[in-house]
Amino acid sequence: MSQKNKFLINISYADAILNATKIMLKKKKNVFVFGQGVDDPKGHYGTTLNLHKDFGKSRCFDTPICEESMTGVGIGAAIAGMNPILVHQRMDFLMLAMNQLVNMASKIHYISDGKLCVPLVVRACIGRSWGQGAQHSQSLYSIFAHIPGLKVIAPTTPHDVKGTLIRAIEDRNPVIFIEHRMLYKNKGLVPNGYYKTEFGKSRVLSSGNDITLVGISFTVIDCINAKNLLVEKSINAEVIDLLSIQPLDMSKIISSVRKTKRLVIVENDWINCGISAEIISRLIESCSIKFKVKRLGYLFTPCPTTASLEDNFYPNPEKIAKISYEMVTKKKNWVPKKIETREIKEFKGPF
Repeated sequence: MSQKNKFLINISYADAILNATKIMLKKKKNVFVFGQGVDDPKGHYGTTLNLHKDFGKSRCFDTPICEESMTGVGIGAAIAGMNPILVHQRMDFLMLAMNQLVNMASKIHYISDGKLCVPLVVRACIGRSWGQGAQHSQSLYSIFAHIPGLKVIAPTTPHDVKGTLIRAIEDRNPVIFIEHRMLYKNKGLVPNGYYKTEFGKSRVLSSGNDITLVGISFTVIDCINAKNLLVEKSINAEVIDLLSIQPLDMSKIISSVRKTKRLVIVENDWINCGISAEIISRLIESCSIKFKVKRLGYLFTPCPTTASLEDNFYPNPEKIAKISYEMVTKKKNWVPKKIETREIKEFKGPF
């Protein structure tokens, strides 16, 4: 890291994405951004704001609502030597591009015997906000993590979203890059220049000895809030941000569980056939730790639209804290105080 890059700036998650994109647009002339609404006046939550003005309409442009064909355009451009960044407003609609992603992008390097690469970054937005219902609220990252040839990243902090996006753009093959809507306004310290955060490395965000909490994307924030609730009961939780879903870093989880002997994994998705099951399986296969474990995630039903039902559908800090308390103390006599989930009050649509 150069001397100038050591200076830190306090910026939002959205600004960190924008900053990383600008750096790479300047650094590499073959980088371009395309997707629905990327040249909108609000710039896809601010993450593509004015890129079409700063770099020209050939390097940041809107697309039709044609997810499969636009993903195919991105794959073709990548094979031809470009570095496309394809912005999908919602993870749900990656389902419309599954043939392109699963049968084409992920396999071209393999079936060409390494002669062809697909340096395509697919930015996919997930998360709750205003009662978006069954078709606009899914994460689905376990599906993509199942496919060889796809990397799946879900950064939580402004520092990591900038570093991993730069790393993703420089990757020689496709990266599914997951961003939670409720993280876009969160702020944090970020180096002001070029740097990379490597894939396959989780983060220990807060140390503790009594129980290990593993979160993914926004559920890391839930885990931090749960840790703060547990302080009331003198329980010290260790919080791990998974960050990289595929490749998956088990080393920090194994080290933490060896210490705490208790593990709660909080998915930002349904737990059925999910990443939490994969983590537990690898723990059992790789070491002889005896540990207690619980999983939390979406209720196994399509997402409801009303706020009261949504509150039951999603994991939250109180649920995490209560389950953790019961695992540590073997008591069920504590009701944690409610922490209000931060909402994006000005969110009125897809931008």
